[in-house]
Amino acid sequence: MRSGSLSARRQGWGYAVAVGGPGAATVALLPARDSINLAGDVPVYLVAVVGSALLGGIGPGLLASALSIGLLNFFFTPPYHSLTIGEPSNVVALAAFALVAIMVSWLVGVSERRAEAATQAARIEAADRLRAAILTAVGHDLRSPLAAAKAVVSGLRSDDVDLGEADRRELLEAADGALDRLAGLVDSLLDMSRLQAGALPIHPRPTAVEDVIARALDHLGVESRSVVLEVPEGLPEVNVDAVLLERAVANLVANAQRFAPEGQTPVVRVIAAAGTVELRVIDRGPGIPAAARDQVFQPFQRLGDSGTGLGLGLALARGLVEAMGGSVVPTDTEGGGLTMVVTLPAEAAA
Repeated sequence: MRSGSLSARRQGWGYAVAVGGPGAATVALLPARDSINLAGDVPVYLVAVVGSALLGGIGPGLLASALSIGLLNFFFTPPYHSLTIGEPSNVVALAAFALVAIMVSWLVGVSERRAEAATQAARIEAADRLRAAILTAVGHDLRSPLAAAKAVVSGLRSDDVDLGEADRRELLEAADGALDRLAGLVDSLLDMSRLQAGALPIHPRPTAVEDVIARALDHLGVESRSVVLEVPEGLPEVNVDAVLLERAVANLVANAQRFAPEGQTPVVRVIAAAGTVELRVIDRGPGIPAAARDQVFQPFQRLGDSGTGLGLGLALARGLVEAMGGSVVPTDTEGGGLTMVVTLPAEAAA
């Protein structure tokens, strides 16, 4: 009998305990058979029944119950080595044991089914929340760049407006920027959905973290004076997927720039530690209250519920880094602000 909520491996262990537990109890109790009565033997076998039921569900629990009743009758109920029962009190004891063992097995099975139902309900609820958030995003954040691009194309096609070459170039650049934003938003949505489904392909390999940072800043179009880099020479390589780490670093730097006050340039600092490389993205902005630090890593959440974008940057950055075996932890910047600490697994030295 198989419970749909239990893995085959767990059921296998349950059946192993169902067979081995009563056998081990018999071997342990036989030397003391003359000093311990049936009432003292029953709890030991009941432990085996409960253990097998907890591990493998009702099937192993019932098997352990049947084996335990047979062994108790054969080895510990006079006359020994026989399936007959000489005293009525022993019949009552064995019947009570059988009833309790079956009830325990059944209750464990019911508990597993309820736990599975609760888990499934939580997954459905989370999926519903995600769909609602995506619909909200589509209603504004995705439609805005699409509408801008469409307006530009419509203007270029119109015969009612006489556009010079400079005006046409400006409109095309605006459309190109809007479509780039739209493509970035769609990519973020797809990556977040893959992360939540555990379907995002990860290809870790030894990578120079300074190269990843350089590509991330190039992707953002960051000028050298817009971010201060503190990257020492001789850093060990990190064992990551370079493309995914680039996305994560770009999102963290973009977030730091968004909240950095005028004249307070964000800093990207890299520190080598034992077995890890630590990348810190530091800003002097308003920071995040300690109570809200988990919330900002949830998809479709924005600090103070303000600003533009889907609110996926920090959630995606943490998800990508954690998928590669690293971590992203927010801390206070000394003197005020926020520091995102990215810890990455370092490649072992040859």
